[in-house]
Amino acid sequence: LMQEMTDTAQEISEGLGKLDSFSADEKAKLYSTIGLGALKYYILKVDPKKRILFNPEESVDFAGNTGPFIQYTYARIQSIIRKADFDFSVTLTGIEELHEKEKELVKQIELYPEVIQNAAHNHSPALIANYTYDLVREYNSFYQSVHILGEEDLTKKIFRVQFSQKVGEIIKSSFSLLGIEVPERM
Repeated sequence: LMQEMTDTAQEISEGLGKLDSFSADEKAKLYSTIGLGALKYYILKVDPKKRILFNPEESVDFAGNTGPFIQYTYARIQSIIRKADFDFSVTLTGIEELHEKEKELVKQIELYPEVIQNAAHNHSPALIANYTYDLVREYNSFYQSVHILGEEDLTKKIFRVQFSQKVGEIIKSSFSLLGIEVPERM
């Protein structure tokens, strides 16, 4: 099953055609990361007390509540950080006004510690998996609504890159708790 998932990830990734700059080893590692991430996430997103019917094609979809969708968002965030050609490590003293999408994302970020505690208390990794999906959905809505690297105001640009970086850290942390790797590029 694990090999089948890796092969399925390879077929889908090659079909999308975005891996021309990857070496053969990098591609193999990426296919494995996506395939195993899809398998683990598909199983872990369901409450442990419920029954599931595993669907390999559905689990490797790059859209919707899937591991690859979340992994792709993490890789997108890493791309933003790599492209940021300015010092965004400075400490900001304050942002005058947050965009509505930024406010929604802040609310989602604030839930993370509580979600971890609830997942541990209830022995349910599904809580972490579904929280991560909700965070990614909220981030993608933010990403579609505001300019990040294209923002004119340097303070806002720095904030949005730092904000994206924080979301990436949470995605990586939550997936690490689930035993799922996240690729730096996809």
